[in-house]
Amino acid sequence: MRNMGADTGLDRIDFGIITALTNDARLSNKELAAKIGLAPSSCLARVRRLVRDGVLTGFHAAVDDRALGIGIEAMLAAKLRDQSQEFFDSLAAELIARDEVLAVYELSGLEDVLIHVVCRDAQHLHAFVSSVRSNKEIPQIVTSLVFQSCTKRTRPNFHA
Repeated sequence: MRNMGADTGLDRIDFGIITALTNDARLSNKELAAKIGLAPSSCLARVRRLVRDGVLTGFHAAVDDRALGIGIEAMLAAKLRDQSQEFFDSLAAELIARDEVLAVYELSGLEDVLIHVVCRDAQHLHAFVSSVRSNKEIPQIVTSLVFQSCTKRTRPNFHA
């Protein structure tokens, strides 16, 4: 992961590019350059540098879950018997490879892992949770259904 400390070398133009692309990754280079106030060639060079340096790690589309047959979303909070980093890394890799899993988070606090999942329906979710419960290193899982979500796409610029 890129160290984003005070020595990042990112300036207000870089943050403007990041914000604009976070809000609309489909902007053409010409549109992005106009928004930022740069020549298209300078804008393209900056975007390429941000990609090369690992600041911009991807460009994403928002998709309506229903169009993909997704009918239920849930968060699974789990305790782990094995608290080692090696076990978490192995478990996270195993989980993230599953179609149902959107994200895996290592936590501090009452639970050790948060697993964000999507499924077709309640029966699919039940089967998924049962398969995770079969791992003897996961003694407890609490499943919470997501009824609605609101996600902030932009990131704050703490260097401003």
